[in-house]
Amino acid sequence: MKEVAISEFKAKCLSLLEEVEKTKTPLLVTKFGKPIAEVNPPSLNQKSRSWLGSMKGEIKFLGDIVSPVFDERDWKGFGE
Repeated sequence: MKEVAISEFKAKCLSLLEEVEKTKTPLLVTKFGKPIAEVNPPSLNQKSRSWLGSMKGEIKFLGDIVSPVFDERDWKGFGE
């Protein structure tokens, strides 16, 4: 894994990110010699996965979600 100081990462961020994508090897960003961040290439699963429909089957509707919550008679007198 390649290590780079945060000052160099700031100056060359775009080219370093392109290198991670191209070589598929992670990059360790350090500050005063201590690791503070790790930049990893995207996994193959994330590229093909869409957020559309990602929650399918995760939500259950209990009861009627179309009908009004209150009876119409309960609203009389509010707007008068």
